[in-house]
Amino acid sequence: MSVAVAVPMATAAAPPRAARKRSRTASAVTVLMLALAGTVVAAVAIGPAAVSPAELAASVWSHLTGAASGLSPIRDAIIWEGRVPRVLTAAAVGGGLALCGAVMQALTHNPLADPYLLGLSSGASTGAVIVIVLGAAVALPFAAFAGALIALALTLGLSRAAGSATSTAVVLAGLAVSAVLSALTSLVIFWSATNDSYREILSWLLGSLGGADWADAALAGAAVVVCAVPLLASARPLDSLALGDTAAEALGIPVVRVRVLLFVCTALLTGALVAVSGSIGFVGLILPHAVRAVVGARHRAVLPVSLLAGAVFLIWADTIARTVFEPRELPVGIVTALIGGPVFALLLLRKKTRS
Repeated sequence: MSVAVAVPMATAAAPPRAARKRSRTASAVTVLMLALAGTVVAAVAIGPAAVSPAELAASVWSHLTGAASGLSPIRDAIIWEGRVPRVLTAAAVGGGLALCGAVMQALTHNPLADPYLLGLSSGASTGAVIVIVLGAAVALPFAAFAGALIALALTLGLSRAAGSATSTAVVLAGLAVSAVLSALTSLVIFWSATNDSYREILSWLLGSLGGADWADAALAGAAVVVCAVPLLASARPLDSLALGDTAAEALGIPVVRVRVLLFVCTALLTGALVAVSGSIGFVGLILPHAVRAVVGARHRAVLPVSLLAGAVFLIWADTIARTVFEPRELPVGIVTALIGGPVFALLLLRKKTRS
């Protein structure tokens, strides 16, 4: 009799599996939000001219309210005009790229997919290189974004002309467009780049946040806010698409329409971020895999955690890029590659060990 009573009580006391997953996701989001806030403060503080949290608070409060900060104009400019917009831009770019990478990997069923799979990086690079060699670098963000949109239009148009809107057709079209635009970029560099334009082009192609200002932070932040909402809301369709197109349609998902809409939304966000930072690799490839290793494969957890993890990761990568070899500064893409390659290898070894 006592055994019969004890078993149901133990079963009732055990939390359901779904509740445990929700709790784990909530814990991960909470921890990462706190980590992001601490990372922003720490990244602003680190540099040749150390900044205390009190000075950061005084500068921010002064610019938000108009009150006197008590800081010298140089100290205030270091904080408000230099480090704060750069750190916020890094957070937006890192979070957006990681989110786009998670969505692209789900849409294409390809663990090696990243936000640049549709030729967006090549298109943005072509636009950026053209304006740099023309001496109109002030128009670089607009040219890069326009180039990314042109690459997207070519990719979707080519896949539609091939009579298919499947993920495989879109990916293959993106590879073709990327190859052509990369060749065009190389041709422009070889034919027209001279003197200092080589260094400027190389810095942009490797990804850099060195010139980030409040306009860049506003553009990247607005793009993330606008595009992240539909992407974060796509968790259920992405989970359904993971079962295959036939199963997703049986569950009531309009597969072709959802896929095209998510491709376009991902491309718009990626294009806006690349226009600000250049082509920063590995963030959209590595972070979603690392997140899945912690919270599982459900996109309701993967998408928001990837967004926050990407923001934290790129802030620290950019802090390393601008401080380790001071006064020289590395393109942040070099740092993300140096960190991302070994991390990816560890994830592969961990997966092999588990299997």
